[in-house]
Amino acid sequence: MNRVVLMGRLTKDPDIRQSQAAEPVTIARYTLAVDRRRGKGEEQSADFISCVAFGKAGEFAQKYLHKGSKICVSGRIQTGSYTRQDGTKAYTTDVVVDGQEFAESRQDAGRNAVDDQMAAQYSQGSSQAAGSGQPQGQQEGKPGQQDAGGGSWQQGALDGFMNISEGIDEELPFN
Repeated sequence: MNRVVLMGRLTKDPDIRQSQAAEPVTIARYTLAVDRRRGKGEEQSADFISCVAFGKAGEFAQKYLHKGSKICVSGRIQTGSYTRQDGTKAYTTDVVVDGQEFAESRQDAGRNAVDDQMAAQYSQGSSQAAGSGQPQGQQEGKPGQQDAGGGSWQQGALDGFMNISEGIDEELPFN
């Protein structure tokens, strides 16, 4: 049985082409970075798997997949060969995709980007903003700022605590 199931992230946007048939078929090619399991003390590594999706699967990839998307792919392994222009023979191994689905929600994908951005902003701004006690880009009196991804975050997001507004003591169910 030739069956493969992979989960990983796209290394770049899919390469989309149309076949030259009477009724063109969408062909999407992309590379999936799949983490390897590691033992204690080993560095993280990944395998880069070439995937190709035809027809509806190719149209899905064209419409919804982009660099960094975490997806789960199922399909079969297909090997092949061709002769290069210089006369040497090249061998290929691809996963021919018959199913693909998102492995994280859109919210989680956006949150990961915002978390990465906030961590970078915090690490860059911590030395510059040390005197003010505020990370760079965050100002006193503006608790809900917009980030580049369109989401908003609270001042307490960096320390893991939620801000509670003044005068809410009367609304709490405990004293």
